[in-house]
Amino acid sequence: MYARSWSSPAAEGSVGRPSFVADHGLWDEARLAAAELVEAGLAEFDFVRLVFGDPHGLARSKTLTAKAFRGVLRNGMNFSPGPFVFDTGHAVAVDFLGDHGIGVDEIAGAGNFILVPDPLTFQPLPGGDARTAWVIGDEYLRDGSPHPLSSRAALRRVVDRYTERGLAPVLGLEVEWYLTRRLDDAPGNTGNGFGLQGRAPRVAALNSGYQFNLDGHYDTVAPLTDPLALHLLALGLPLRSMEHESGPGQVETTFSPMSALDTADAMLLFRTATKSWCARRGHHASFMSQPLLDAADPSGWHLNQSVTDLASGSNLFTEGPSGGLSPHGKAYAEGLLNWARELFLLSVPTVNGYRRLAAEHTLAPTRLGWSQEDRSAMLRVVGHGAGAHIENRIGEPCANPYLAVAAQLFAGLDGLTAGAAPADAADASGPGGAGLVPQQLREALDAFRAGRAAHLLGEPLAACLTKLKESELRRYEAWCTQTAPTPGRVTEWEQREYFGAY
Repeated sequence: MYARSWSSPAAEGSVGRPSFVADHGLWDEARLAAAELVEAGLAEFDFVRLVFGDPHGLARSKTLTAKAFRGVLRNGMNFSPGPFVFDTGHAVAVDFLGDHGIGVDEIAGAGNFILVPDPLTFQPLPGGDARTAWVIGDEYLRDGSPHPLSSRAALRRVVDRYTERGLAPVLGLEVEWYLTRRLDDAPGNTGNGFGLQGRAPRVAALNSGYQFNLDGHYDTVAPLTDPLALHLLALGLPLRSMEHESGPGQVETTFSPMSALDTADAMLLFRTATKSWCARRGHHASFMSQPLLDAADPSGWHLNQSVTDLASGSNLFTEGPSGGLSPHGKAYAEGLLNWARELFLLSVPTVNGYRRLAAEHTLAPTRLGWSQEDRSAMLRVVGHGAGAHIENRIGEPCANPYLAVAAQLFAGLDGLTAGAAPADAADASGPGGAGLVPQQLREALDAFRAGRAAHLLGEPLAACLTKLKESELRRYEAWCTQTAPTPGRVTEWEQREYFGAY
């Protein structure tokens, strides 16, 4: 017996364009060197999962054989633009067959874009039945230019502005999420379709909650979270801690400081790997801010940030041995507040995320301002000396990490370079920023649409996000009109829309 040899005379036609990377000079020396190492080690893998973060911050992927990936590495891979045109419920929000209105010609007719693997992100996925690697890609138009709807490209542009000034952002992740036990294996496809998500996973809590950081409560999740922590470490993520928060089975995971792009890549990998790892063990992990679960306490995403001067290696936010923020740190904070309303959508992008920000929730960042060690302020100044930094507490855990980080860094740099006198902590609320943070998605979307977001994102991405969020809101508001939900209560619509996907 023998195996037939199948010929593939047109194999290259299915993957990007021959020599796409070389022809357009897409890689620097570090990526060229990393690509050689990847190619040399491909025999150790069966599959490679090529991934990118869509506008919603969800990982979209194709799983390639290692043989196919060898060509994709330098040629790129054709991808459909579907993730750019569907909203969170998979409803068509951007009319790719008509007047799409976002200024990207290649969206018309749902034409392919090209995803190019970033060899610096190539890494094994431990566990599983096959030897699989994960690699994040960058989106390009067919002419070799960065795709204007790419979230990762938007972050790269902001980081380049820091580099030009001899600066480097340093960021730390603190992410809250829910760990629950699946009650059945039903796929939830009843009533599913474009713009209507199927039934959310049926789950049970792992403990009663509401004993903050109680060691006994952590012990109830430890059979999952301890081996999960080892899995995250095996992925190369700089994990610092796991702890039990307030809600039943609510976990907080923190990471050591990273560069900006590494932070966003790590968030994408962490959320994706955590959901996958828990699902394979009969559990469900969700980064939805406030699930429709009994006694669920809202989850947040705290983004710690400082800026390093590359020439001296010093932290620009350090005031001195007495603590507090330096003038540079205060100016950065003022930039965050100045842009807070217009860019709020990028940190809290879902209907559900605003439930955490209600004024009566005292541990949520309800006020537009900054203060020392005050968890009710949007910006909390933490640490002393070389460790001084700003903790922005507004984010929801399912936000697009590339856009959330880019928004913070863009606004902070604007504050650093504007030259305006920074406000003091006692009255710092930014121009027009006094009062509460936006209280609902409609308010944040209106500020985003009317503001200066295109300075950060470019007109196409700003227009695309507006259409995606308007579609999501329109479907939610129509559902509320039909069902008259209980005020203040998480709706079944939100649970179906977010709990499974996020």
